Amino acid sequence: MSSQPNESSGAIPFEEIKKCVPLVSLDPNRPIWERFFTVAPLVIIGSREKSGAFDLAPKHMAMPLGWQNYFGFVCTPRHRTYQNIQWQGAFTVTFPRPSQVVLTSLAAAPRDDDDIKPALALLPTRPARTIDGVLLEDGYLFLECSLDRIIDDFGENSLIAGRVLAAQVAEDALRLSEGEDADVLRAAPLVAYLAPGRYAEIRSGHAFPNPVGFVR
Repeated sequence: MSSQPNESSGAIPFEEIKKCVPLVSLDPNRPIWERFFTVAPLVIIGSREKSGAFDLAPKHMAMPLGWQNYFGFVCTPRHRTYQNIQWQGAFTVTFPRPSQVVLTSLAAAPRDDDDIKPALALLPTRPARTIDGVLLEDGYLFLECSLDRIIDDFGENSLIAGRVLAAQVAEDALRLSEGEDADVLRAAPLVAYLAPGRYAEIRSGHAFPNPVGFVR
């Protein structure tokens, strides 16, 4: 196999990367995460406030917790999302489509002097089925979760973990045993958050080369 760079793709062979890219040490006494890009999901967390209003907030430090039906995300006790979920004991999760990035951004708009997010009135929502909550309309994956636990003191942040009570996925985003995964991504592309501050649309992917005999 040739070790020459692939001029059509602009890719640099791994052997060349080892030769030409030096490493830069980062100070572990300061937050490191804004010094490089990482890939993360982008979700909208829904919660109910004591006033009866609903809050929606975008999060990217979010993921399934294990192979069973648990989902968690990072928040801070300073945020209303944390306070609402601690009080209500439940939350919703919407995975938006790439076409909804602007709507997702609106969910991060600040509150006014009356402690209300006016931008939330612009977001199309629908009610959750099993908890008192709302979901962003037209996403591709919807979760309704009961609060399992909150783990505090990751610095100023906390991990909020929930148990999935109900889940719905858009038909075009559903993987089927008789279908091709590539077709699913083309029909229902994903949005990824490239922390810090960028996003990407994913319309294709490659099968991961698991070794023979691999089990999760």
